[in-house]
Amino acid sequence: MVRSNLNLPALYCLNNTDMTYVHRSSIEDLILGHENFSEMRKAMVVSQLRTTEVENPRVIAAMGDVPREDFVPAAQRLVAYSDRGVQIGGGRALNSPLATGRLLDTAELKSDDHVLLIGTATGYTAAVLARLVKSVVATEQSAKLVTKAKKTLKGADNVRIEKVALHAEGFKDSTPYSVIIIDGIVEQVPQAIVDQLQDGGRIVTAILDNGIARLAIGRKAGGIVGYQYFADCGGTPLPGFDAPKGFTF
Repeated sequence: MVRSNLNLPALYCLNNTDMTYVHRSSIEDLILGHENFSEMRKAMVVSQLRTTEVENPRVIAAMGDVPREDFVPAAQRLVAYSDRGVQIGGGRALNSPLATGRLLDTAELKSDDHVLLIGTATGYTAAVLARLVKSVVATEQSAKLVTKAKKTLKGADNVRIEKVALHAEGFKDSTPYSVIIIDGIVEQVPQAIVDQLQDGGRIVTAILDNGIARLAIGRKAGGIVGYQYFADCGGTPLPGFDAPKGFTF
C-alpha cells in the first residue's frame, strides 16, 4: 500500500508503479529540443491511457483531442503531458492525465449527462467533459483561476463557469446533476453536495482514507451515497473539504 504525499502535485495514480518510468521516458523523448505537442498528446494516449484501465474510447478520444499545454503556465508547457500533475500556481495543480482519465472513465459518462465539476482550475477537465456530455457547470473558488478558465474554455458553449465562495457548497442553481466530479483530494464529501445529485447519479473524486488518497466512485440511492475505491493516488487536497475534527483531550 502506498501512502499519499500531500506535497506532491495534483492527482496521479500509484497503482502502476512499474509504468511510471516508461510514461516519463516516452514523453521526455519527445520534448528534447522542440515543442511537438501533437506527438506528446499521442504518446500520452498510448503510454498513459491505453496501457492502464482507461478503456472508454470516448474518454480516450477526448483527451487525445484537447491541447493540454494550453491549460498550464507557459513555463510548464513542456511538461504538460508528463505522468505527474503540473503546478499552476496558488498551491493548485493540474491532475496527471492518468488520474483524469481514470476518473472520467469510471464515471460512465453519457452524452446526455448534466455534470457538476468542482475545482475547475484552468479548465482542462471541463474542456474534456465538453466533448463527452450534454452540459457542464464548472465551479471554482479562485478568482484568478476563474479568469483563466473563461479564457481557455471560450467557445465551449455547453460549459458554464461559476465563481463560488467555497468549493464544498457545490452549485444549487442548476440541480439536479446526473454526475458530480470533485477534481482533487477531499477528506469528505459534504451532504450539501450529495443533495445536488439526482437519485441514481454518480460522484467521482479522490477521498483521503486513513492517510491514503484513493480514487472513488459513489452512487446515490435513497438519498445516500456509497463509495467504492478503485485506485490509490497521490496529490494535493482541494480546499474546503476537511472532515470535522473530533474532540481530543
